[in-house]
Amino acid sequence: MRYACLLLTLIVAFTALGNVAQAADKKQPNILFIFADDQCYETIGAFGHTEIQTPNLDTLVRDGLTFTHTYNQGSWSGAVCVASRTMLNTGRFIWHANRVYKDTEKEREQGRFWSEIMKNAGYDTYFTGKWHVRADATKAFDYTAHVRGGMPKQTKEGYNRPHEDKPDVWSPYDRKFGGFWEGGKHWSEVVGDDAVGFLKDAAKRENPFFMYIAFNAPHDPRQSPKKFVDMYPLDRISMPLNFQPTYPNNALIGCSPKLRDENLAPYPRTEYSVKVNRQEYYAIITHMDVQIGRILETLKSTDQAKDTYVFFSADHGLAVGHHGLMGKQNMHEHSVRVPMMVVGPNVPAGEINSTQVYLQDIMATTLDLAGVDKPGHVDFNSLMPLVRGEKVVPYDAIYGGYLTVQRAVTFGDYKMILYPKVPEVLLYNLKKDPHEMHNLYSQAKHKKTAKKLFAKFLELQTQMGDELDLKTPFPELQ
Repeated sequence: MRYACLLLTLIVAFTALGNVAQAADKKQPNILFIFADDQCYETIGAFGHTEIQTPNLDTLVRDGLTFTHTYNQGSWSGAVCVASRTMLNTGRFIWHANRVYKDTEKEREQGRFWSEIMKNAGYDTYFTGKWHVRADATKAFDYTAHVRGGMPKQTKEGYNRPHEDKPDVWSPYDRKFGGFWEGGKHWSEVVGDDAVGFLKDAAKRENPFFMYIAFNAPHDPRQSPKKFVDMYPLDRISMPLNFQPTYPNNALIGCSPKLRDENLAPYPRTEYSVKVNRQEYYAIITHMDVQIGRILETLKSTDQAKDTYVFFSADHGLAVGHHGLMGKQNMHEHSVRVPMMVVGPNVPAGEINSTQVYLQDIMATTLDLAGVDKPGHVDFNSLMPLVRGEKVVPYDAIYGGYLTVQRAVTFGDYKMILYPKVPEVLLYNLKKDPHEMHNLYSQAKHKKTAKKLFAKFLELQTQMGDELDLKTPFPELQ
């Protein structure tokens, strides 16, 4: 009898140890989300699209999985940042997110919000940087530092410049213009300081952390210390292959010179003005990259890297001279496509995945990692099946829309952009023409392809809650 009791005790003990080990195996990982503003997919040095230097972002490419075709769906306002971030934090497709936009704080109060879901899953939540969401960040997160608005203050001198035959009255490193220098220290450096402090505090806590670190960079005014600007002499900056002085019908597609973003450089565009703008764009990205390096180094030095998934992306891209445009209010690849890297436990190192996904899939992915079942209101998908190497296709086509003046669909190798106010159809084979320079729509042999894409777009309209009438302006596509 005594041996039976001892055996039973040992069985219970080993079972308990097994349960503890199993629980330890299921320990929730930390989540570090680093978010840039206005950063185009081509601005990662590791891929050689441009002359950009980003050694720390290159490390994420080396150590993790890069999604090379990551998209933002567009915007219901000229401030594309607002729509992108509302989609990200509510988990809703573009026009569904638009319908709750004015009630975003209510969404938060009712728990249908990214950080609130993570809190309820047992995470300590941290935020610093650019918010630009209609909810109270100080309530949405357990810990906040600097909650910034949409962009650092721009000055009149920062617009309609530079002119090659005139002195440039604005300088990216002259602190008198405020902007990123407002408060005495560059905002990217402030975000870096905040994130480093958060990580050191997190190392002392038992709960896993969810950190949302949002840089205002590289949004204009594109300011950085002089040594970063000097890294990019104008004679070493290449012009975009698809450069043109003026974008046709720009007013009818919502991109006239009166649009704030488009007013940053003179019209028509010149090689000189585009090179200077790209110089300042690269410089502020490289400066931000240094701050990201500080964050990643602190993650390692506090011994938290092994238990942390790091996500890097941006809210949308930016033209900076592509197609004669400067802003992000368009459906071309440079403005809707962003970088995205994932590093973490069991994430394959140095791998590239060209599956078409949305940047807002990061939200659903983190819920998956936290062990949370995806709530019914979340439209976007977890990327973890792709991270694990599964052959899945989350979206058979990619949607794009801007106000009521632009729509787009990417399906297979082809992309179609629709301008209902013109009306005009642009059709590109992205595989053969990644810079979107050759409109195939006028060719009779591509009419069938155009109709196929339009039919797919109509399907996506229903999924996205898009009520814009596209049949009337484009009867030939039906």
